[in-house]
Amino acid sequence: MMPAFAVIGGQWGDEGKGKVIDYLAERVSAVVRYAGGNNAGHTVVNGKGEFQLHLVPSGICWPDVYGIIGNGVVVDPEVLMGELNGLSERGIDTDKLCISERAHVIMPYHVLLDAWEEEARGSSAIGTTGRGIGPTYMDKTARMGIRVGDLLAPESLRPRLEQTLAFKNKVITAVYGREALSSEEIMEKSLEWGNQLRPYVCPTEQLVQDLLEDDQNILLEGAQGTLLDLDHGSYPYVTSSSPSIGGACTGLGLNPQAIQGVLGVYKAYSTRVGGGPMPTEVFGEAADAWREMANEFGVTTGRARRVGWFDAVAGRYSQQVNGFTGMVLTRLDILDGFSSVKICVGYRANGQEVKRFPSDTRLLEQCEPVYEEMSGWDEPTAKATSLSQLPGNARAYVSRIEELVGCPVQIISTGPRRDETILVEPIIA
Repeated sequence: MMPAFAVIGGQWGDEGKGKVIDYLAERVSAVVRYAGGNNAGHTVVNGKGEFQLHLVPSGICWPDVYGIIGNGVVVDPEVLMGELNGLSERGIDTDKLCISERAHVIMPYHVLLDAWEEEARGSSAIGTTGRGIGPTYMDKTARMGIRVGDLLAPESLRPRLEQTLAFKNKVITAVYGREALSSEEIMEKSLEWGNQLRPYVCPTEQLVQDLLEDDQNILLEGAQGTLLDLDHGSYPYVTSSSPSIGGACTGLGLNPQAIQGVLGVYKAYSTRVGGGPMPTEVFGEAADAWREMANEFGVTTGRARRVGWFDAVAGRYSQQVNGFTGMVLTRLDILDGFSSVKICVGYRANGQEVKRFPSDTRLLEQCEPVYEEMSGWDEPTAKATSLSQLPGNARAYVSRIEELVGCPVQIISTGPRRDETILVEPIIA
């Protein structure tokens, strides 16, 4: 049996996983999404142009590679079909896309409730993307969700939908003072979705097992980042799923022993979208200039990302949660020209040293970074393809991050294109 390799965000998401997965996908038979929904945004740049993907796995641009959406993903059929149509129009073959029949569907009421709930939080808003992700996972846990397989079975879908909508309409009218939704309209839309998705639906957990038993490599595609994990992130400023390695097993029905390598993807600095603590955040004009230079705006929402220095305390925590066997460092080229660069090597709060990434978000909000400052570099790292092309100070910066996180850097991304990559150590044979 051949192994699976996971690619997981080591920070607060937006680490550049799409480029990394597209780069590695040449060496595998399938790329598999296991969590999240269209709140993810992965950018892929290749000979056919730039692609912004939200639900379709990032290996879709490689011919003969399966793109598999696992049971742990929540699917907005409108978004998915829009992506598939857009890819087809640009000459990308989507025939090898497969969707788990167990994946839950983002229904129209989920999107509405997401927006209304966030509005009701007021100043305590979490910063959700408003795509209906959280309410869909809530219904999944409450055992009142609609799954992709249900869309293909009208006779069983109708009573389930009517029962669920009766409850939702009570909330919509009594709590939010809005007009009740029509079950007939939603049923009609659901049947339309079922017809559109039918060619892609299959028992994906079996497909994954069959590929592994047939000695095929597969790549597990993480969405968001470990520090947004529902259990292990900076709760409540987290996503609604498990982007960490545990989510890969439950989100695919995958035996953990099948996973041979776990790659943690880190930016050479830190970014975060939405609310929640970020100890190394930079503010003011310096942050604005950094953000504009690096084009740090969300792929999914267009929101400005908060920016800051590399946080090795958080980075090491992510390594411990996931057991990363290797690191991928992205966007090193953004730091070209900085006279000096900083790495957060510890925290202090209320005059006391904080040695570990806190589980208490209130404590994390009080943490001030303890920085180690290193000399920057004037020579460019952009488009470098070997370690020997990196300036000495840049190599020293990479080595220090390795030491602090406790994991070897196996890939360095020096630009958005596939060939703008330094492969330090082979990963997938």
